[in-house]
Amino acid sequence: MNTLIAVDNSGSYRVTLAVTTDLCEQAMQIHGCTPTSAAALGRTLTCAGMMGLGLKGLGDKLTVQIKGDGPAQQILATADALGRVKGYIANPAAEMPPRSDGHLNVGGIVGKGSLTVIKDLGLKEPYVGTIPLVNGEIARDFTQYFAASEQQPGSVALGVRLTKDLTHVAYAGGFIVHVLPDAKEEALDALEETLFLLDDLTLLIQDAEGDLYKLLDIIFGKLPEEFRPHVLEERSVSWLCDCSRERMAKALVSIGRKDLTEIIEEDHGAELTCQFCLKKYYFDEQELRTLLEEASHGQD
Repeated sequence: MNTLIAVDNSGSYRVTLAVTTDLCEQAMQIHGCTPTSAAALGRTLTCAGMMGLGLKGLGDKLTVQIKGDGPAQQILATADALGRVKGYIANPAAEMPPRSDGHLNVGGIVGKGSLTVIKDLGLKEPYVGTIPLVNGEIARDFTQYFAASEQQPGSVALGVRLTKDLTHVAYAGGFIVHVLPDAKEEALDALEETLFLLDDLTLLIQDAEGDLYKLLDIIFGKLPEEFRPHVLEERSVSWLCDCSRERMAKALVSIGRKDLTEIIEEDHGAELTCQFCLKKYYFDEQELRTLLEEASHGQD
């Protein structure tokens, strides 16, 4: 359990709060990220994972895609209703000097571009929402996305802090606050003031020693009792890549007879790498010929 879902006592807002240190560390090590790219990928994975918990059906999935003109190029994350998340950054070597305040320059490596959320809810067509990036720092971009594309005003905070030697993730997490339909104005005023005065989220996670209930109290505990959140459920957000040899085989079949024949005749084998977990799958010539037969039958 590393995520809490709570609602305040007046029914004015809902909060999803997560500590995702392990998730962000795993992603950093898998992709060999620089410090700034680790922060960018970690923030995206954290928010995607929390958003996934809001999906209704067990088969529902969402994809978050951040495209910018900075050196990171693209960040992509997918999540499901069980909090299983995976993702990658197109250029894990992307790096820039810190900002003037000493923080990692995530906005600099992302640059100007767009944030797109695709929700596959089992319908004929997926839901797609796209907004221009606000500043590429990701939290404000998601805040704007919820307000503009889902008509859910609120606030998003995301943070990834590295160890002093910048080789591992020390603390990471985030929260999403959504305003509820019958919100009391005085509750929102108090909430806005509290969030405005909030310290760096990763420092709060450090103060709470990673304990979610302590963290919830540190963030919201100074609100009047009637506006403090109470926990509805405990959930988990974690890394899981569901790639498999079968999926890679289907990908080869999908390229069609012409391209597959070319691979067989020129390379006599194929090695595919999962872009999410970097696991490699090798198919020898005989396996490719079997897949070619499948592709041929599919096009008959």
